[in-house]
Order: sequence, then C-alpha cells, then structure tokens
Amino acid sequence: MEKENCSSVTEFIFLGITSDLEVKVTLFAMLLVVYLINLLGNLGMIILIRMDPQLQTPMYFFLSHLSFCDLCYSTAIGPKMLVDLLAKNKPIPFYGCALQFLVACTFADSECLLLAVMAYDRYRAISSPLLYALSMSSGVCSLLVAGVYLVGMTDALIHTTLAFHLCFCGSNEINHFFCDLPPLYLLSCSDTQVNELTVFIVFGVIELSSISGVLISYCYIILAVSKIHSAEGRFKAFSTCTSHLTAVAIFQGTMLFMYFRPSSIYSLDQDKMTSLFYTLMIPMLNPLIYSLRNKDVKNALGKLKNKRWFQRFI
Repeated sequence: MEKENCSSVTEFIFLGITSDLEVKVTLFAMLLVVYLINLLGNLGMIILIRMDPQLQTPMYFFLSHLSFCDLCYSTAIGPKMLVDLLAKNKPIPFYGCALQFLVACTFADSECLLLAVMAYDRYRAISSPLLYALSMSSGVCSLLVAGVYLVGMTDALIHTTLAFHLCFCGSNEINHFFCDLPPLYLLSCSDTQVNELTVFIVFGVIELSSISGVLISYCYIILAVSKIHSAEGRFKAFSTCTSHLTAVAIFQGTMLFMYFRPSSIYSLDQDKMTSLFYTLMIPMLNPLIYSLRNKDVKNALGKLKNKRWFQRFI
C-alpha cells in the first residue's frame, strides 16, 4: 500500500495486561516490588563492582555490564507498564513507541551476546589461568563489550526502522503492555513478510551465535576441567560457572520460546506473560543469582556494611 494512502498514526493505545480492576491492583503491588528489587539489585551490583578493588576482574567487569543491560531494558518498559496498570487510558506517542522498542531491543540483544562473552571469559580463566590476565586485558574486555553494544544497537535499528515505516491505517490499539514487534505487525495494513523474515534471520543469527559461543566455550571448559586431577579443583572450577549457566538457561530459554515458537501455538495472552517474565523477572533474578552463589560478592557486601558512611546511611 502506498504511504500516501495511509492515515497518519500519531499515538498508540496499550490494552495492557488485563482489564480486571482487582487483578490490576494486585499485579501493580507485586510488579512494583519486583521492579524495585530489580532496580536496587542491578544498580547495587554495578556500584559494588566499581567500588571494591577485589572485584576489578574481567568476570565482574562483564557482570557489571550484564546488570547495566538488565537495568536499561527493564526500565524502558517497567515504569510505563506500572503507570498504565492504574491508568484508564494508556497512550504512547508514535515515536515514543519506536524509542521504547529501540532501547529494549538494543539491551536485550546486548545481554544475549554478553552471556556468550562471559562464557568465553570463563573458558580463558579455567583453561589457561596463568595467561588469563594477558588474554583478557582491560583493552580486550572493553573491545568485546563495545562490539556487543554495537551489534545490539545495529539489530535494534534495523527492526525499528522496518517496523515504524509500516503503514498503520486501522486501529491504533496495541494488545500488549509495551511496543513489541508481533502486536505491532498485527496492526499494520502493510505486508509484514519482509519484517518477519528479517526478525527470523537477524535475531536468529544473534541467538545462534550466542548459544553456539556458550556451548563451544563450555565444551572446552569441560575438557580443561577433566584434566584437573583433584576433585576439589574440579568442583572449584565448575562452581565459578554455575551462576552463569543458570542465567543463560533462563534468559535464552525465554528468548527462544518468545521468538522461535511455531506460529500455530502463538497466543497474545501467553506472549504477555512471557514478556512480563523476561522484562522484569529475569533482570530481578540475575543479581540474586550472582550474589547468592558468589563468595567474592558476599565478601564485598560484608565490607561495605562495615563502612562508617554506609552505617550512617542505613
């Protein structure tokens, strides 16, 4: 359809998670607590890693950026969603919708790739500990993180540009609580086959690269650990990977279900619940996973509690 035959859409209206008032109030209370834990946990992790000298290692450098990604894409969606839960009307400007998707997609993609980089970091640390500081220098780590953000932003720009150049000539009501591609495609009166194929190819390449990177890294890690003679040494080596493997399984499992399930089982209501899980629950869980199973983080928290200025603050 020609662009001039389309009526201009200046804003979209979210239909939200539910229309039941009692459910809305309950969800608001629950999700507000989740978002605050998410905010405090990820921001606290970033500050703690920056402040503690013992956490100035590649692993915690990447972990601080994982927390930053979690903080950014959950904040792009969470506050607006919480306000909309108690609001009668849920409008978002056309370009505000584009910006929300751009930010959320950039940092979700970046987290996907960052998990693969963290797997590679664990491989270098376990397979060649004596050369670890050289192979994972601050310059190398910075280049890897810069590459992650560059790929994430490029992918987000491609999808945002294609999606928001579609023709929206009918309803402007998005049956979702944030600007995501599937519900936007349902509103378009343009042919979305190119957009859907682009999502499948580009995001598929990112997912495949990330999962392949994790699997290959852990294959080498298993080979390296198998050469360690003592059971205690093998356990110590594997224990540094459990938090990362848990984070990978939760995040990648959700992403694969979201974007690569058969269209025959697609459901908008199911999509909302899955989106709710990866936009708020996973960013809340990551700092808990890495802090509860990590002695270095626990020690850093203990030292922070003993600081006089911290005691005065609390």
